[in-house]
Amino acid sequence: MDLTIIGCSGSASGPGNPASSYLVRHDGFALLLDMGPGAFGGLWGELHPRELDAIALSHLHPDHCLDVCAFNVGALYAPDAPWPRIPLFGPAHTRARLTAAYEPVPGDESEWAVDFVTWQPVQRIGPFTVSLVPARHSTEAYSLRLDADGASLVYSGDTGPSPDLVDLARGADVLLAEASFIHSDDLPADSHLSARQAAEHATAAGVRTLVLTHVPPWHSPEEAYAEARPHFDGDLVLARPGLTVPLA
Repeated sequence: MDLTIIGCSGSASGPGNPASSYLVRHDGFALLLDMGPGAFGGLWGELHPRELDAIALSHLHPDHCLDVCAFNVGALYAPDAPWPRIPLFGPAHTRARLTAAYEPVPGDESEWAVDFVTWQPVQRIGPFTVSLVPARHSTEAYSLRLDADGASLVYSGDTGPSPDLVDLARGADVLLAEASFIHSDDLPADSHLSARQAAEHATAAGVRTLVLTHVPPWHSPEEAYAEARPHFDGDLVLARPGLTVPLA
C-alpha cells in the first residue's frame, strides 16, 4: 500500500498546494481520499484521473470535496470521455451537496459520471477494508481506516480530539492526521486538532508513522512539526504535494 499526497493545505488551497486530497494505491487499485480545490489538477502529476477506481469523501466541507465537480467535467467532456463510472463514497447527502455546487443543466438526469454510495461503518472498496468512526467536527464527518494485506492507514479527516480516533488508529502503520491549529489550552473541542494533539493521538494509538497534514496557509508546516516532535517518538513526516509514503 502506498500513500501519495496530492494536496495537504488546510481549510483552503495554498501556494502550490491543493487542499486536502490523498491517493492510496494497492494491488493496482487507486482510491482517492478527499478532493479539495486544486486536487483535480494535482492528480494529473500522479495518474490520469480516468484511472481512479474510487473516490472517498471524509466530509462535505468545500476544502475536501469541491474538485469532484472538476473531475466530473473531465469524465463527461474530455476528448477521451466518457471515463469509466466509479463509486464515490460519502455522507448520505453527498449527491445533493455536490449537485448544488455543480449546477448541471436543469432536467439532466445524467449529470454525474460517478455512482454515489453512502458510507457504512465498514465496507469493502477494492482491496481495502474501510472502517469509519464519526469525527468531532462541525458537520457530518468521518475518520477512516484502510486495511489491506496486513498494512493499515488511518486518515483523521477533520476532527477535534477524539478517543474514537485513537481506537481506530490503534497499531496502524500510518496515521495521516490534520494539524490545523497552533496549540493552546482553549481550542474548540469539536473542530480541528493542533499538531501537538495529533502527536498525542498517534502516541496513544501506538502508530509507527505520523504524517501531519491540513496545515492552513496562514500557519507554518515547520512550526507544526516542531510542536508535534516532543510528543511522538515514532517517524514524523510533514505532508507535501508529491510525497509518497510506502506502508509495510
